[in-house]
This record gives sequence, structure tokens and C-alpha cells, in this order.
Amino acid sequence: MAFLCRSAASLLKSSRAAPVVLSAARLYSSGTQYEYILVEKRGAKSDVGFIQLNRPKALNALCDGLMREVGQALDVFEADGEVGAIVITGSERAFAAGADIKEMQNRTFQECYGGNFLAHWNRVSTVKKPVIAAVNGFALGGGCELAMMCDIIYAGEKAQFGQPEILLGTIPGAGGTQRLTRAVGKSLAMELVLTGDKINAEVARQSGLVSKVYPADQLVSEAVKCGEKIAANSKLVSAMAKEAVNAAYELTLAEGNRLEKRLFHATFATEDRKEGMTAFVEKRKANFQDN
Repeated sequence: MAFLCRSAASLLKSSRAAPVVLSAARLYSSGTQYEYILVEKRGAKSDVGFIQLNRPKALNALCDGLMREVGQALDVFEADGEVGAIVITGSERAFAAGADIKEMQNRTFQECYGGNFLAHWNRVSTVKKPVIAAVNGFALGGGCELAMMCDIIYAGEKAQFGQPEILLGTIPGAGGTQRLTRAVGKSLAMELVLTGDKINAEVARQSGLVSKVYPADQLVSEAVKCGEKIAANSKLVSAMAKEAVNAAYELTLAEGNRLEKRLFHATFATEDRKEGMTAFVEKRKANFQDN
């Protein structure tokens, strides 16, 4: 495959941070280093899972191997009791410039339909722990779809978002037509999907696609800070809150309110709810135990 990049091993050998990142990569791949991503835990309490897409020569094009590795890393962070939030990022030049077109160029309808092509990408959206996308540079096609699968999107000042699949004779296939429309409304989504045009970070923020915009060199640290804030809360209750917010996309208002009420009631079965309210009354900081 023409887009194959150097392995993470060769990149790490030339990095001053090699011992830390390499150790983390080995830890989170059960002894086998990832080829397309870098994985570690960040934050003062190491409670933020960190995944960096690492195909620099291909502008982090999302090949099948990369997305499977992302899924594997998410599975490990999901099972890690210390991790309360996850950050996914790329490089300053590109979060991800799209799917790997050369990899899919010669696929047939039978292969795509029979093999449910791209189905495993959805793992990002099914993680119970909050996921933050830190987007610098290009987030196009599959890259934009990957960012939208996350729960929160922070963007660097020079980030660009778009769904240019129409220029390749196809359409978005990993949620682009659905999530983009829900995020920015029909008119802008239709314009981006039908023209292949891009929008910058500020337009993305104004349209509701992105929550905050930062200078490129501050983006990742700000995303990790957000992750630390989330991780400081009850992980159990955070999962409930995420479920309730995501349900707003799927349910009617009445059904969504019923689900919210049930989840709200469910928090009263947790020790963390009792601790949180008791700490508030006693004017002290809550000590959540995630149960």
C-alpha cells in the first residue's frame, strides 16, 4: 500500500520522549507496539487516555489498520479504571485528511456490502467514557467523521473541516451525512456534502460543530485539561450523563425526558451521588469512588 508510513518504532527512536511513549505503547497493546498510533496516559493523575494518529506521510489517512488499532486502544482505556476521559488527536498539519483512498479504490460493491465496510469505525461512538477530539489542520472526509464520533471537539485556529467525498464520486460512509446535519443543520451540511467545500475552525465553532478554538500549540494541552476535569467526576455518573445527552439525537423530546429521568433516578443508587451531595452540604470537595 502506497500510503504505508514508517512504523511508530522508527519515529520514536528519534524522539526525546521515546522512553515514556514507547513504554506506554507497549503497555496498551499488550506487548505489541502499535504501527499507526501512539498511545499513553496523560494528566497530573494519569487519568486521561491519549491516542495520537501517527501516519505523517499520509496526513494520517485512516487506513483499516489504523482504525482497528484505535478500536483496540479504546477497548483498553475503557477497561482501565484509572482513565476517566480519552483524547484523540493527530498532528498540527492534519488530524486526519480522510480515509485511505488507495486502500479502497478497487473495492467492489459485493466486498463493501458483504463485509459491512467501515462498520468497525463506529467503535469510537460507542465508548462509554467521554472522548475528546483535538483537531489541528485537516479533518476531511473520514477525518471529519472520526472527529464527529467523539463527544467534544476542540479545534486549533487553522483547522479545516469538510466532507469532500462528492469530488471522488461517492458520499460519506461513516456518519458524515447524519452527524454533520445534526451538528450544523441541513443547509450548511448539504452545502458541504454537495460541493466538497471546507469550513475553518471559527465557522465550525459558530455553527456548533466545535465547542472551542485554541492556538495550535495549545490545543492538545487544553483538550487534556478538559479530560482531567471530566475524569475528576464520578466515572459512573459521567457515563450516565453521556448516555442521556446522546439519546437526544435518537429520541423524541418526551422519550428523551423519560430516559433522563430514569438515569437521574439511577444516580440515587450510587455511592457517588450520596458523596457528591454530602460534600456539597459539608462544604468540602467530593471524593468520588466510581461506585
